[in-house]
Amino acid sequence: MNALITGGSSGMGLAFARQLAGRGYDLILVSNRAAELDSAAAELQAQFPVKVTTRFQDLARTDAADELFAWCTREAGLLPDIVVNDAGMFFFKELSREDLGRVQAMIDLHVVTVTRMCLLFGDAMKQRGSGYILNVASMAARIPVPGITIYSATKAYLRSFGRSLSYELKPFGVGVTTVCPAAIATPLYHLGGKWMRFGVRIGLIRTPRWLAGRALRAMFHKRRVISPGLMNVWLPALIALLPGWLVAFLWKKLK
Repeated sequence: MNALITGGSSGMGLAFARQLAGRGYDLILVSNRAAELDSAAAELQAQFPVKVTTRFQDLARTDAADELFAWCTREAGLLPDIVVNDAGMFFFKELSREDLGRVQAMIDLHVVTVTRMCLLFGDAMKQRGSGYILNVASMAARIPVPGITIYSATKAYLRSFGRSLSYELKPFGVGVTTVCPAAIATPLYHLGGKWMRFGVRIGLIRTPRWLAGRALRAMFHKRRVISPGLMNVWLPALIALLPGWLVAFLWKKLK
């Protein structure tokens, strides 16, 4: 048994890798950070009796999923039983034409690559009659607010796409689960260590280990969408109640 994890060298991806290795899965870790990838592989192989294969690759390109699928099936001879689409990027600012490059990169990474990964690996799982796909979206999928315009839109796509695809693949023995976490203590959001620890201590921010445990449990039960944590209950509802003039006022103060 083996599991492919994108963004598997750090943060939530590494947490998924640790827990899957603990279940006896050999790992295929994909990341665009070479040093972190080597470090993660060494750590996991020292801690668990599993094989760890690494793939250094930038997934924020339109042909990235096709390249990765070809490498897995033709060069490495690996067809994963589990695919975890965790790789992501984040920025918070008002958009301008200067941001077109990273806007395109985010769309490619969150939308194009994940879609093609699901279709390519999902079709192989479909033919085999078994498999699991876990897509990491975000609570932001339900919070279309300024500053995270592209991030929330791409995560909303993932939530919708994953839910629909789960119905199509379930009759063939393939589960598709989309997890929409709230704030998780990872480097993605560039929050200072002091504030990160404070958020974790008061329960406002959860740990990658906590999130990975709940997401994998849902995945193995073939649940379609999960939104773990109390913040997922009250924050989107609270923001939805804010009048437009107040959102505009707050954005003017924040930007």
